[in-house]
Amino acid sequence: IKTQGLMQPILARGIAGGRYEIIAGERRWRASQMAGLTEIPVLVRDVADEVALKMALIENIQRENLNPLEEAQGLQRLIDEFSMTHQVAAESVGRSRTGVTNLLRLLQLSKSVQDMLMRGGLDMGHARALLPLGAVQQVEAAHEIERRGLSVREAERLVSRLLKPVEIVPVERDRDVLRLEEELSDRLAASVHIRANRKGVGKLSIEFASLEQLAGLLERIQ
Repeated sequence: IKTQGLMQPILARGIAGGRYEIIAGERRWRASQMAGLTEIPVLVRDVADEVALKMALIENIQRENLNPLEEAQGLQRLIDEFSMTHQVAAESVGRSRTGVTNLLRLLQLSKSVQDMLMRGGLDMGHARALLPLGAVQQVEAAHEIERRGLSVREAERLVSRLLKPVEIVPVERDRDVLRLEEELSDRLAASVHIRANRKGVGKLSIEFASLEQLAGLLERIQ
């Protein structure tokens, strides 16, 4: 811009008081100021408020250096402000409907994961891989992806593992386990069950029939 000037004029409209409002090209205008230019080419159009807002949003979404989350936020605002379908929004910004839908899905991520995407800790492929997970697992998996520097394929495999239910395979119940169940059941005056898998990982459950019985159980445990 400093050596050759502004190659493409910005777009503006007249407003009250003989002033002008930039509709599209604000970043080019600021860059021209930084380059020391005092004059730049401007196209002045008579544009209604709604059309001006739409043009400004579309121009912002079409920036080359836009973060995927910023683009998704811009698309969502465009859809909300002008009651657009995904197809119409896609045509407005020169994208496919599928591409727009995939971007908008990023807004379903937890706030922490969105922040990581915004600062570049994750890319769009990583973020999309996390979508099937719940909010807590999303954050945990995102930090692991960033810490280990996982590729998108590796992130997808990580998510696939997290989605698989933990299989509890009961081991052969020996007399010690049965005796322990009986002792605990007698001591707590409630039915106690102990289940474990082959690695010794499992759970201990205590049944109760009412809140009063639960309160009594808590007193005995304490």
